[in-house]
Amino acid sequence: MSFTKPIGVAYLDQDIIGADTVSANVVYATSQLGYTNGAYGTVTQTGNKASAVTLNKTAGTITTTNAQMAPSAKVAFVVNNSQVSALDTVIVNIASGATATFAYLIAVVTVTDGAFTINLDNVSSNAYTDALKINFSILHVQS
Repeated sequence: MSFTKPIGVAYLDQDIIGADTVSANVVYATSQLGYTNGAYGTVTQTGNKASAVTLNKTAGTITTTNAQMAPSAKVAFVVNNSQVSALDTVIVNIASGATATFAYLIAVVTVTDGAFTINLDNVSSNAYTDALKINFSILHVQS
């Protein structure tokens, strides 16, 4: 890391509080931009794929039920999460569990204070009973 603010004979490392942007230069193989320990959690959905889940973490994995999704079926479920606000951006992806490649589409369709909604579409012409592992991360925004 380069030092940016001279303070006499020493330098103060970059202070990102109040910064408009944050960037990371990967210099070492272990360098990364992400969340601290404790920010990640897991939850398993019960009932059916439309059942709400609760996970009060900034990032995590949701394991869906293995309830069947018919061909071309669409489902939405709420993720209750005290860490999310209406200004945030939630990123989701299917990490594993899909029987077939290109069988599902996933998207976050609403974000409110305390919850977000995920749409899951079976875009195939087959019925599947997959227990999907869905990863999510919340990018926080302050007004």
